[in-house]
Amino acid sequence: MLGSAMPDLPETLAQLGRLLGDPVSDARSLSGGCVADVRMLTLESGRRVVAKIGGPDLDIEGRMLDHLGERSDLPVPRVLHAEADVLVMEHIEHAGGSGWGRHLADLLAALHGITSLDGRFGYASPTLIGPIRLENGWASDWGGFYRDARVLPLIDEASRRGNLAHGLERRLRSYAERVGDDLDHAPPASLVHGDVWSGNVLASGKSVVALIDPSVVYADPEFELAFIALFSTGGREFFERYAEHRPIDDGFFERRVFIYQLFPLLVHVALFGGGYAAQLDSTLRRLE
Repeated sequence: MLGSAMPDLPETLAQLGRLLGDPVSDARSLSGGCVADVRMLTLESGRRVVAKIGGPDLDIEGRMLDHLGERSDLPVPRVLHAEADVLVMEHIEHAGGSGWGRHLADLLAALHGITSLDGRFGYASPTLIGPIRLENGWASDWGGFYRDARVLPLIDEASRRGNLAHGLERRLRSYAERVGDDLDHAPPASLVHGDVWSGNVLASGKSVVALIDPSVVYADPEFELAFIALFSTGGREFFERYAEHRPIDDGFFERRVFIYQLFPLLVHVALFGGGYAAQLDSTLRRLE
């Protein structure tokens, strides 16, 4: 539709108005635009929608949101239009709040009860974590998938961007070769959101009204829990409530949480470098 990495905004808004059958009367910038230009669009009818403009791979984000909407009851924005360089979603009203960790636990415990149709791990098509494209495919061995589709590609990405010291890279690659042996339980292939931190949780009071910016995959549900623990999303009450629904296996808090935190830390090293490399090094030392 747009045909360029940085489309002309007035023309783009005019095209979106024609596409939606409701001209755009106002476009306000929103935070969270590290991947694209994010705008709140008010249409002439008074309806409001959110548009991400300028891509890349916004069609992938649209497909992930559709998948969550079709297979689960997780509250996510409804996709109105998706192409590689533009994504239009319904606007979810949210007033902000606190104390929503318990409700988040209810939602994610239900999500993690949904498994892949054949019990395999992965996803049928590429997905995203922030601006980083993730290749997937299917695997019967979760440890092998985690190594080959998550850890090793992000080591490559962080190294390519010049954010990973040679010594740390060498140690990470050495540990990656045995990471499957270190994952000592038999998890289900659960559907996970994949990028749950507070910035991707829209809340009103103690209720979560939507989760945005997913990085879906069928994975060990602890993969999601480790991400949440890394950023303290939802606070202590999240884990207390989650365990009421789905008991957490022994060994998670002692070791597996650190195995799974290698991935989001590698993402942050790739994107931001800096102090995240020291945190990654510290986490790796717990495992060596």
